[in-house]
Amino acid sequence: MSELHLPWLGLTVLVPLVGAIVVSLMKDRDYARQISIATAIVTLLCACGGWIDFTLLHSFEAHDHWDVFQLFVSADAFVVDELSAPLIPLGALLYFTTILTTLRTKINRFSFGWTLFSESVLLTTLGCREPWLIILLLAVGVVPPWIELRKRQQSTQVYTLHMGLFVGLLVVGQWLVGPGASAANPPILAGCLLTAGALVRSGVCPLHCWMTDLFEKATFGTALLFVTPMAGAYAVMRLVFPIAPAWALQSIAILSMMTAIYAAGMALVQHESRRFFCYLFLSHSSLVLVGLEMANPIGLTGALYVWLSVGISLLGFGLALRSVEARTGRLSLDGFHGLYEHTPFLANMFLLTGLASIGFPGTIGFIGTELLVEGVVDVYPMIGFAVVLAAALNGIAVVKAYFHVFTGTRHLATVSLVCRPPERVTILLMAILIIGGGVFPQPGVRSRYHAATALIEQRVADEAAPQSETARVHANGIHQGNVTSGLSLP
Repeated sequence: MSELHLPWLGLTVLVPLVGAIVVSLMKDRDYARQISIATAIVTLLCACGGWIDFTLLHSFEAHDHWDVFQLFVSADAFVVDELSAPLIPLGALLYFTTILTTLRTKINRFSFGWTLFSESVLLTTLGCREPWLIILLLAVGVVPPWIELRKRQQSTQVYTLHMGLFVGLLVVGQWLVGPGASAANPPILAGCLLTAGALVRSGVCPLHCWMTDLFEKATFGTALLFVTPMAGAYAVMRLVFPIAPAWALQSIAILSMMTAIYAAGMALVQHESRRFFCYLFLSHSSLVLVGLEMANPIGLTGALYVWLSVGISLLGFGLALRSVEARTGRLSLDGFHGLYEHTPFLANMFLLTGLASIGFPGTIGFIGTELLVEGVVDVYPMIGFAVVLAAALNGIAVVKAYFHVFTGTRHLATVSLVCRPPERVTILLMAILIIGGGVFPQPGVRSRYHAATALIEQRVADEAAPQSETARVHANGIHQGNVTSGLSLP
């Protein structure tokens, strides 16, 4: 296995963990915010350094130089590979921008210590490929939002029930997976349980009510950080994709497609901004699952690229909505607010990121959506039409929400609502990523295509291995029969 030139993965995991410990001991909330921003910047730089280092190696996977994880687990448990290499910087970017855009008026409600701890857990999960460790890290990751709900004196019953079901299904399913499990020799019951657990975490209908409940009761930042990395999709790729037969993957795709259309329709009729964003994100994340289960190079490439584009675009979309809420409180979509004159930068970011999420030409989501549709049509033509329908509904919902929030009337404010410098930095960063990824998509598509082909080749190799073993045993049996027959001749 190749080796990175520096321990990038270890630094990416340990820096936010140390930062979380330091910040939790501070009494000054404003100083804690500054330390959290600095920690998030260093973490993002380490994550990007690891991605660049891995790209220069031209290898499918690599582990850290001076790998600290080897002290506790096997050498191949924590690696950077084609699948996780861009996801780790994306996760670090999510936390950096969320912490950076948290206004001083909201720092008493937002826990920086638990946020940095969650970042460390997420980045560790994205760098892990050992099934039991992934399940453990996913279970740990559900704790910080639960603690926040308790501190805010909100009911945790819905969240606890669904997350408990999610963890329980993964544990029992992985326990039933045998040592020789593969796509050619699938453990049916174990695969069903693992799939069900991953779909619960992804919010697939009808087990999605925990997601709307979380957005209503937790802070917007915490809810955004918990759902946007799409940990459920990562669990599908690591736990389900290697052992599930083709028919099972296509069944998951059909369920995900139904959820995508349902959530897109629900986003159209929402009267509250947070529920609108929740259903919009749920529709897009379900579209990612549709492509991940196609198991063909074009569809899987499109899904992996849409995973990145949706992560970036809906991150910016959610941050724009969160920044508006920080100024006006929770928004109702029943009337018009006319905020464009006060926050033109946020309005432009809202529209740009919303259109990028649906694959508007010239944005980062355009190529990924085209590849996703083409790959899906090759397997199920009607599902390809459904993908287009879901994207169209999401586009209508985004434009409708934009008009309600930023146009329609003149808003009178007693205080200034202009963007702060950290928000302007975030808007500029999102615009560069979205437009740059749309104008120059080749590096991203090439990386996702390499990951898709490698994953499919590994899956095909696992399918062929049991057949080769069966053929070898059969040939040995024929050989032994011939020997026996030869010995019995006079």
